[in-house]
Amino acid sequence: MSDRDSGSQSRGKTASRAQASFGAFVRKPVERRAVGVDAAQTALQTDSVQSWPEDAVEVGAIVDAYGLKGWVKVLAHASARQGGDALIKANRWWLVKGAERKAVSMLQSKVHGDSIVAQLSGFTDRDEALALRGYRVNVRRSDFPALGADEFYWVDLVGLEVVNEAGVALGRVAELIDNGAHAVLSVQYPSLGKDGQPVTGERLIPFVGVYVKTVDQAAKRIVVDWQADY
Repeated sequence: MSDRDSGSQSRGKTASRAQASFGAFVRKPVERRAVGVDAAQTALQTDSVQSWPEDAVEVGAIVDAYGLKGWVKVLAHASARQGGDALIKANRWWLVKGAERKAVSMLQSKVHGDSIVAQLSGFTDRDEALALRGYRVNVRRSDFPALGADEFYWVDLVGLEVVNEAGVALGRVAELIDNGAHAVLSVQYPSLGKDGQPVTGERLIPFVGVYVKTVDQAAKRIVVDWQADY
């Protein structure tokens, strides 16, 4: 397996169980893409907790205004031309800043260098766009672009059980790490320290085909060629 880089490697590096970040996606060598652009025409609104989507995933952050007509500049947690396509495909964004939550429709967007720029409904000048700096952008997991066979978003791998081919449990995926060449599974498991007290152990398993044999998302399990004493 190989991984499709996050573009900005530090931003797409980790994902927590409580609120897993989008990260990038990892895949086997055959290269595939899925990109789409949708539009909507409803204005910004404050969302109640009840209307916040259960499958919301953070995919980036608004860092600046773009131009003079209300466009915003977003740094994605994954490359805009790769996993970050979720920002382009989703026609509705959920914005978070501190305790404030808002929903906004995305009218159009495009890749601009290492970022994404977007026109949001209801924003017509630069000052209005600047007011959105610092908001984190979420989209529905169901709005992510479809992947081909043996392609996986990081957020879907976090929490999966990891076992070796002999059936020995090795722990669960706590996060994925981008080492520049490929993704690495950080697999955590309960252990004992030198003082006999409980600690959390960690196994780092490269997400490449020589080690990762199957990923069964339905069974929430990853099978690897890896020994417990490695």
